[in-house]
Amino acid sequence: MSDYSLTTFGQGGELTQVSYALKAVDNGETCLGIRAKNGVVIAAEKKITSPLIEPDTIHKVEAVNSKVGICYSGIGPDFQQVLLKARKDAITYDARYRESISPFMLCKEVAELFQEYTQSGGVRPFGLGLIACGVDVDEGPQIFQIEASGAYYSWKATALGRGAATAKGFLEKRYSDDLDIEDAIHTAILTLKDSFEGELTADNIEVGVVRSTDPELKFQSLSVSEIKDYLREVE
Repeated sequence: MSDYSLTTFGQGGELTQVSYALKAVDNGETCLGIRAKNGVVIAAEKKITSPLIEPDTIHKVEAVNSKVGICYSGIGPDFQQVLLKARKDAITYDARYRESISPFMLCKEVAELFQEYTQSGGVRPFGLGLIACGVDVDEGPQIFQIEASGAYYSWKATALGRGAATAKGFLEKRYSDDLDIEDAIHTAILTLKDSFEGELTADNIEVGVVRSTDPELKFQSLSVSEIKDYLREVE
């Protein structure tokens, strides 16, 4: 019975439904984030399961607002609902305080939603792990990871999904505090390539970037042609 109850602790002291949500993340496609000295980059696998699917309708890297980007591993429909809520929170914050929401405040809002769904009746935890990126005016480049339990942490570089263990090992070897944003993009692509099954192409990955050198600190998703150029550079 404890397997189905959201608010009953298991014998090990865990909420079993939350453990299942974390397993859904571990079974998802790999995504990652890297903080550079002058920006941040997030990237994710986007495997197309059928040649009949229109690739442009599947997105693993999305903008929450003009300054913060997010990627995920886990259940796609859950991500769409969380993304919608995050965008509403960003709009509300902007209207109230007349400034864009910071990456930290956005992650705090999403983490509170995740935690609420671990203790409320009639719902289940989101089978979702998120990596959010942005450049804070005061704190500089930031990467946050939000877990299905509602826990969130700031990282220099991190990964989620099936290839997370391999990706983190790769990042630990290549990461340095003086990493440039262009090198970070190369490292992100190489990390995905290291754990990717099959041939990595511009059609099966997505990359998002915020550069500190941009006066507007705008989040940008790289186009297919831009990703092709970076893939050629890392070969």
